[in-house]
Amino acid sequence: MKRMKMFFRFDKEEKWLEEMAAKGWLLCGKGLFYDFQRCTPDRCTIRADYREFRRKEDFWEYVALFEDSGWKHLAGSKGSGNQYFLKLRDSCTEDIFSDERSRAGRYKRVANAWLYAAIALLPLMVVYYGPGSGQRYWNPAEWYLTPGLWELEGASFWWAFLFETPFALGRGVGWLFPLAPLLMYLGYALKAWHLYKDAVKGRNT
Repeated sequence: MKRMKMFFRFDKEEKWLEEMAAKGWLLCGKGLFYDFQRCTPDRCTIRADYREFRRKEDFWEYVALFEDSGWKHLAGSKGSGNQYFLKLRDSCTEDIFSDERSRAGRYKRVANAWLYAAIALLPLMVVYYGPGSGQRYWNPAEWYLTPGLWELEGASFWWAFLFETPFALGRGVGWLFPLAPLLMYLGYALKAWHLYKDAVKGRNT
């Protein structure tokens, strides 16, 4: 079964995954969708982390460290960022983190990931909006393509202007569209950074 949801707070995501396991659906993969497999309904403890690795060896050492401590790796890969663990033994601690600061660090890593994604878009923004791309992006008058529109007067002008305005606005929005992912990534980075600061202060997990 696949489910699509989005969480900003890890504690809420963990609670939802535990509720799914209690209903008989255990997490087995995470990409755009959460992938679940049938399991015996059970109350369990699931914890989430966020880490990316440059080398496979580092990733497998990370997984082995937790599994040696009694936490089974449920989902995540070397470059996925999101990592999920299932508590296997009652003797294990209730968390995969030793203190508040290390628990909060996952929000900082998320913030950095979104910030790097935004930075990676900057060269595209320069090409798309920079010198040589034309001034049409910043001059709404050029969104109108009716020949001689701005030389018309009276009723002829207003008729042509009002007729083309919906199309012109569509062109304007289209030209500004590449800014959307950049602003979205920056917004996500800012949200994660605020969650990090709150987590350090013990306001959320």
